[in-house]
Amino acid sequence: MTHSPQIRIPAVYMRGGTSKGVFFRLQDLPVAAQTPGAARDALLLRVIGSPDPYGKHIDGMGGATSSTSKTVIVSKSARPGHDVDYLFGQVAIDKAFIDWTGNCGNLSAAVGPFAISNGLIDAANLPRNGIATVRIWQANIGKTIVAHVPMTDGAVQETGDFELDGVTFPAAEIALEFMDPAADEDGAGGAMFPTGNVVDDLEVPGIGTLKATMINAGIPTIFVEAEAIGYEGTELQDTINGDDKALAMFETIRAHGAMRMGLIERIDEIAKRQHTPKVAFVARPAEYVASSGKTVRAGDVDLLVRAMSMGKLHHAMMGTAAVAIGTAAAIPGTLVNLAAGGGEREAVRFGHPSGTLRVGAQAALVDGQWVVKKAIMSRSARVLMEGAVRVPNAPL
Repeated sequence: MTHSPQIRIPAVYMRGGTSKGVFFRLQDLPVAAQTPGAARDALLLRVIGSPDPYGKHIDGMGGATSSTSKTVIVSKSARPGHDVDYLFGQVAIDKAFIDWTGNCGNLSAAVGPFAISNGLIDAANLPRNGIATVRIWQANIGKTIVAHVPMTDGAVQETGDFELDGVTFPAAEIALEFMDPAADEDGAGGAMFPTGNVVDDLEVPGIGTLKATMINAGIPTIFVEAEAIGYEGTELQDTINGDDKALAMFETIRAHGAMRMGLIERIDEIAKRQHTPKVAFVARPAEYVASSGKTVRAGDVDLLVRAMSMGKLHHAMMGTAAVAIGTAAAIPGTLVNLAAGGGEREAVRFGHPSGTLRVGAQAALVDGQWVVKKAIMSRSARVLMEGAVRVPNAPL
């Protein structure tokens, strides 16, 4: 009986924010997978263990959730003013599909540390002690992210006392600046509000007409009011993820919102765009018990937000969606801004299923169009394992 041996590919398994994924240097991938296409997708699907009809990722590195079925490819950048290029792949769990249409804001926090530790940045440009500034080109959406990475004795500092709700243990703080975060993806047209309005009436067959803020910032996101779809904004994962009718409702809202945003031309195209856009629902502050058991009081937050990712309610908040939340909160009249009490603001603290998160953004009206130069938030990152992944029947 003949067999094909597994190949060995250098890789690092990292946590970034409230996500984790498998990180590769582009140069370490098999030649056939160093360019976009079927060979690359097949390789990364096998690394993660998808498609898995059992939904467990037993035979791969994935964690069988949207937060843990992720891959990252990093390379030195030839783009002026940037250190590295960062490409993110969101891997479907039960389908042979990788969505390359958006970024992962959480894993963005791990890109700088990975690049430093894996020789992708000239050591002469790094401080021995202090803060290293890493300029990252986010290749999925064509945007710049600036990561501020703490260094101690010439190495990335990973331990510290920065706490992030949704992450069990404290670590070192990494500040991220998402520059000019209005998404400029295929079909998005680069406009922060693709419909030209901060609030629209979104007709959703079988559900009704919903007030919606549809924004391209960080990641294309559709915000609706919790009350309008029968929720309070205090829900945790079990309330929604075990309700097939609710999941179908959110997917219908997502599909029709994507149409209005110009991200798809036909409703059935949404099946090939699982990562974007996101759907989130907002509500005014209220007390609730987070998934950790901690009580979040109404006075602790400016508003409540719950967001869907890859067809399920996210356990915390996607980093890119947090950018969308911060941006929308800074613009008077959006549903996010109104849920936070209205008016002008440069930062917002919102409640999510795991706790709270603060994100800042500065918005200005320029020639009749809203612009945000950057959104700012803090995350942490840590190497969980490094070495190599083994992949059977991989393209060489």
